Amino acid sequence: QVQLVESGGGLVQAGDSLRLSCAASGRTFSTSDLAWFRQAPGKGREFVGSIMSGTSTTYYADSVKGRFTISRDNAKNTAYLQMNRSKPEDTGVYYCAGACRTYNPPGCHYWGQGTQVTVSS
Repeated sequence: QVQLVESGGGLVQAGDSLRLSCAASGRTFSTSDLAWFRQAPGKGREFVGSIMSGTSTTYYADSVKGRFTISRDNAKNTAYLQMNRSKPEDTGVYYCAGACRTYNPPGCHYWGQGTQVTVSS
């Protein structure tokens, strides 16, 4: 019973940084893995990265490795997606999700509303 709310999206220039937040309500946040997905216009939802609950180990899609960083603050029930050196192809609606059985295709029990990220060239 986790409710997720993303924030922090906006319009940035290529190369700029942006930090997305995912605020979670519910006691289960600290024990649940958290994943980020994005969906570009006309495309399906794709996996961006994830962070494990216990070890905080992170995993990233090849397209964002070295540029994006996922972190979490269990005390604040908040996860973050730090986007650095952004590219136009990063444009899309970003979602945080929890309790994912699969990443491709996306198979998660909890989803946020999404926040729009637009990277202009």
